[in-house]
Amino acid sequence: MRRERDLYRKLVELGGNNEIEPFLEEALALVVDIAGARRGYLEIRDDGAGAGKTPFWIARGCTDEDIAGVRAQLSHGVMAQAVASGKTIVTSSALNDPRFRDRGSVRAHRIEAVLCAPIGADPPIGVLYLQDRVQPGPFRDEDRTHVELLARHVATLADRLLLRRRSTESANPTLPFRQKLRADGLRGRSPALARLFQQLVLVAPLDVSVLLLGPTGSGKTAVARVLHGNSPRAGKPFVEINCGALPGNLIESELFGALPGAHSTASRRVPGKVDAAEGGTLFLDEVAELSLTAQAALLQLLQSKEYFPLGGSKPVTADVRIVAATNTDLRAAVGKKAFREDLFYRLQVLPVRVPSLAERREDLPELAAHFCEQAVRTHNLPAIELSIGALRAIENAEWLGNVRELAHAVEAAVIRAAADGVLRVEQRHLFPEPEPDRGDAGEPLGGDWPAVQQTLQAATRAFQARFVRRVLDEVGWNASDAAARLDIARSHVYNLIRGLGLERPKGV
Repeated sequence: MRRERDLYRKLVELGGNNEIEPFLEEALALVVDIAGARRGYLEIRDDGAGAGKTPFWIARGCTDEDIAGVRAQLSHGVMAQAVASGKTIVTSSALNDPRFRDRGSVRAHRIEAVLCAPIGADPPIGVLYLQDRVQPGPFRDEDRTHVELLARHVATLADRLLLRRRSTESANPTLPFRQKLRADGLRGRSPALARLFQQLVLVAPLDVSVLLLGPTGSGKTAVARVLHGNSPRAGKPFVEINCGALPGNLIESELFGALPGAHSTASRRVPGKVDAAEGGTLFLDEVAELSLTAQAALLQLLQSKEYFPLGGSKPVTADVRIVAATNTDLRAAVGKKAFREDLFYRLQVLPVRVPSLAERREDLPELAAHFCEQAVRTHNLPAIELSIGALRAIENAEWLGNVRELAHAVEAAVIRAAADGVLRVEQRHLFPEPEPDRGDAGEPLGGDWPAVQQTLQAATRAFQARFVRRVLDEVGWNASDAAARLDIARSHVYNLIRGLGLERPKGV
């Protein structure tokens, strides 16, 4: 009775899974334990996902060779017969059973005790296969009863999870491209991100220069790494240099290296970043900051695959792919003679535009959750999560610094929450109220200007809160009238009220 009670309790717990993979793993572990099997295999096919969709499967207690033998039975063997007949098959020895003993997979793996049940009916959507018992002998009648009971539950629950999976995939336009790209570093599912992925799928395998365009903090370095990781050069170095972080007189030495005596600090041969990236990818961030001299040297590298180290008279051959990035309008820079036109066209063979965070606001919750987890791991903190209020505040804030600003804000909020001894990041951790700026007399500065200690993000948020509150007060907190006055959707008015922490005055 205790075993029966535990089985039903665990079947109920299985229904708490929201993803198909952990569900199948727990279901198989449960039935293998209940039936005392040495090996188990569970497979579910999603017929609603269209032709060519790989089935979901999980094995337990099996080597790679065992799995190959078990899966061979899907087309001709015990599992094939169970699926075709829609009935459970039990045999004390498949090797001696006249129904199966002539099957190649049975003879090759010398399969003895087997219990195999179809999952679902008309036709089955999967199969549950158990092979060999821990205790000697065949599977028992109660094992068959338990397996058939679990198979019925798996069929019902798997249908729900597969429907959920299809719904999620249809709402995530990045998925078709994620199946072709290794892009775990780029979080989100917005249409803007899907358009970026579409470009990356085209560009990544080609051995051509790429120019990444997009605002500061939008993630161009992460995109450059995806380009490298999905190229034929993936196993070679990825070397990054920020062209705006070095003085003009050092950038050439940093890029191309220097021979002894080339300049006052070159007492020995100094290898450059081009040499370090040999065979791989050289990422030039803020390429618009290169001096005209360095631009000429870079142009030579792109055209001839050769460069001269500082102080050198013999060219060095280089095998590198150049990926450059800028937030500057290079065409305008060309017009001002600040950027070489020939280099511009060399770099812009296949430009890729990285969207701002404002263009992919749907990704804010996923990005924020990722940065929260990242901060917890980095600083070895307790498991801290973002509260609903914090997420609403994030969704309604303006992130002018894009992904980088969001990452820093969430990291700081996690640290503040940990310092407070709480396990949830609240709105106050994300946007703490600054101390008022005081004048020489020690009095707070008046007026509507934000305190000078505030960040631009905090000042913008404070202005939004005051402005929206004033409009709401003027229209008696009527959301429709406020939406008309603000020229936004009424639903967005409610989002602003929640996200900015506005409270309706009593009596209004």
